[in-house]
Amino acid sequence: MRHRIAVVGAGPAGLTFARVLHRHDHPVTVLERDPAPDARPPGGTLDLHAGLGQLALDKAGLLAEFQALSRPEGQAMRILDTDGTVLRDWRPRADDRANPEIDRGQLRDLLLGPVDVQWGRGVTQVTPGTQDGVLVHFTDGRQESFDLVVGADGAWSRTRPALSSVTPHYTGVTSVEASLDDIDTRHPDLARLIGDGSMAVYGVNRALVAQRNSGGHVRVYAQFRAPLDWHSNLDLSDVEAVRSSLLALFDGWAAPVLEPLRRVTAFVHRPLYVLPVSHTWTHVPGVTLLGDAAHLMPPLGAGANLAMLEGAELAEAVATGPGDPDTAVRAFEEVMWARANRWAKITTTGLERLVSPDPAQAVALFDQVQPS
Repeated sequence: MRHRIAVVGAGPAGLTFARVLHRHDHPVTVLERDPAPDARPPGGTLDLHAGLGQLALDKAGLLAEFQALSRPEGQAMRILDTDGTVLRDWRPRADDRANPEIDRGQLRDLLLGPVDVQWGRGVTQVTPGTQDGVLVHFTDGRQESFDLVVGADGAWSRTRPALSSVTPHYTGVTSVEASLDDIDTRHPDLARLIGDGSMAVYGVNRALVAQRNSGGHVRVYAQFRAPLDWHSNLDLSDVEAVRSSLLALFDGWAAPVLEPLRRVTAFVHRPLYVLPVSHTWTHVPGVTLLGDAAHLMPPLGAGANLAMLEGAELAEAVATGPGDPDTAVRAFEEVMWARANRWAKITTTGLERLVSPDPAQAVALFDQVQPS
């Protein structure tokens, strides 16, 4: 018997889950609120770890295609002092594929493949325990029943309330994102400053990070500790006002390291939220969560990797397990909670050290994780 399975959200977690189920010839309904794959910018670049995201792609039969698209050189990391002095300059070996980078858009397209996504189907609520199974409510007023609903719908999940009353809380750290295009031709000085991967500068309770994507595109992130309403007297749509406010926050830093902020043409406000480190829930038959919906943590390279591996593992367990998928879901949740708890502790501590009163803590953290 084929069970009626739906996954809410066509991000890395949901698409990996669907792609592995497809590989096992098991039908799945993917529900995504965006009206089309390119309805909004897909986001920056991801480093996929050999034992996490890359393992998930292997389970989906996509590892070779990923390797052809990924950028091993993107693992390079350069740390500068606020005066512009280069403190660390890590460069990967030519054969190093431990954590190669791939643009989110490229990863999305890779995972989509033959998966049939129902675009423009926003979910408002999930109700388990009905006579027909788990009832999914849509923004257009329609409803549909499934045997298993997997919530892979991110930080502000509409699936999570079926399992948990917990909501994300603000970390105290805000990120303001911007970008530069054609950096190698239009901004060659910044291209040299950033290098092949990422550049970071750490000061007292603030950081500036520039990260290469493919095609000469660079994402720039200004991060700092501030109240959630730090911008209450600032029009975030006023580019020059935001630029002036950020430059004031980084006052005293050397001119070259602030040059990325001076040249970008738009800013996006992204306060960092997390779920409690030990977030779990009492198992509810027919519903579970993946990725940020289950364990939102600081964006330090673990979230998407965990989400993809969870999607692959759950899909394998459901597709190959006997009878009712609920036994597979229960076992999966126990494994997910333990692993996510470990990574949530690591990333929470990492954020505390990267945006801290003591910038030396950030450099020391990288010394621990980068090859000598």
